[in-house]
Amino acid sequence: MKYAIIGTGAVGGFYGGKLANAGKDVHFLLHSDYEYVKKNGLQIDSCDGSFHIAAPNVYNNTLDMPKADIVIVALKTTRNHLLNQLLPPLLHKETLVLLIQNGIGPEPELQKHFPDLYLAAGLAFICSAKTEPGRVNHQCYGSINIGNYSCKNETLFKTMIADFIEAGIKTAEIEYNEARWKKAVWNMPFNGMTVVMNAQTNELLAHPATMQLIRRQMFEVIGAAKALGVKNIDESFADKMIENTLNMTPYSPSMKLDYDFHRPMEIEYLYSNAIAEAHRIGYSMPCLEMLEAQLKFLNKKQCETK
Repeated sequence: MKYAIIGTGAVGGFYGGKLANAGKDVHFLLHSDYEYVKKNGLQIDSCDGSFHIAAPNVYNNTLDMPKADIVIVALKTTRNHLLNQLLPPLLHKETLVLLIQNGIGPEPELQKHFPDLYLAAGLAFICSAKTEPGRVNHQCYGSINIGNYSCKNETLFKTMIADFIEAGIKTAEIEYNEARWKKAVWNMPFNGMTVVMNAQTNELLAHPATMQLIRRQMFEVIGAAKALGVKNIDESFADKMIENTLNMTPYSPSMKLDYDFHRPMEIEYLYSNAIAEAHRIGYSMPCLEMLEAQLKFLNKKQCETK
């Protein structure tokens, strides 16, 4: 199995690095730190055990990369418009593209452009960051739920999951919609709230008022998911997510880092699509709709001041 990683950052660098360290045939697309990684290799500083890949297969253009059996896309959804150019050189007839991305809707949107493409969703529960060239800092967790969106080759799909497990990645196969909406239970409250409150996850949960608001937002996501027919999700899942977050090291989610580094925030896929899906069947999420409006305001204001 040949793997290609598009987006060798905090997430793609970690999972691609784990696969490569386990001896899998992995090819990394890099941008700003291509020359550095080509010369110095890829370093994964991990709470589960650090490792260094001295000579990874690295490229700065997908035209130079071999065709892959599995393409892992770990770009921010704000850059998904690039996939129309990045993907074709990597694809053969039965390539499976795994989107390890946040939010609701990236698979159906990509399927419109590539109708015959095999797609799956990867929902990572991980605290990691890439704050310097060629180095990923994995702080805690690291499991991934994978949902099959349109892959007709069951053997290929199962082999990918087996490879992840063999690489030491805690991996579970779950139904696609369940995977996406369960991740949204954490993502929608914490990503936006850390931005508008200028706080890390531990600070939000340490104060009774923001703890209550986080819980209310989680219940809104769970209510929307249930109204849309998603199975195996109820209010107890919010308690599990809060408990897991209390056990985390203090953490700034990806949206907070994007805001702090003056990058566009993933509002469309993290908020707007989910809210629109809920509205379609007559369900509203008032707390999260307010948070979406605040984030749009901050995003626009930041863009205007660049």
